[in-house]
Amino acid sequence: MKLEHVAMYVNDLEGTKRFFEQYLGAVSNELYHNKTTGFKSYFLSFDDGARLEIMNRPDMDDYGRHLQRTGYIHIAFSVGSRKKVDSLTAQLKEDGYEVISGPRTTGDGYYESCIAAIEGNQIEITI
Repeated sequence: MKLEHVAMYVNDLEGTKRFFEQYLGAVSNELYHNKTTGFKSYFLSFDDGARLEIMNRPDMDDYGRHLQRTGYIHIAFSVGSRKKVDSLTAQLKEDGYEVISGPRTTGDGYYESCIAAIEGNQIEITI
């Protein structure tokens, strides 16, 4: 079985698309827009075939985001080396994103950092 894609609703659809393209090498399809419902989405594809659907619609509920909550908590991206984890984390911090943790080696052996990047949603960067 293969996980086909993960989807997330966001307020800033274009800004979210630019984030994933600029920092994580995503390639986007053309905008889908359902004019009846106002729903809009992009599918973002990554080098290894993984896909992320980012979506928006005018009638979304927007609940507060706390670091410790139920549900999906982060999306993790493997960048291939400790050096790349370090450099991408430094670039994101320099560009104004909040570094929540790391870079560090966790108790379960991951070398990672975690960034609050997309409207408070967490992006994990790992080897």
